[in-house]
Amino acid sequence: MKRFKCIVKGRVQGVWYRKYVAEAARAAGFRGYVRNLPDGSVVAVVDTPEKFLDEFKKILKKGSPMSHVDSIECEEVSFEEPFYDFGVIR
Repeated sequence: MKRFKCIVKGRVQGVWYRKYVAEAARAAGFRGYVRNLPDGSVVAVVDTPEKFLDEFKKILKKGSPMSHVDSIECEEVSFEEPFYDFGVIR
């Protein structure tokens, strides 16, 4: 299990993006969170085996009906305490 931090840029704030991503990620069995960033992007942090990272990125790319994702950049970060659900941080 690894932890990845993904920065999602585009029209991803004010369009229900975090809600849709959290619901889809939870349904797919991912654990982590999504949160808005001050620059208008969104950060998503997920605990997953690396082989499932592409599946998670597809969820990030799809977003909500009103969102538009321009880019997704993911990097591995240090794994600390595990997540037990997937949620939205406000």
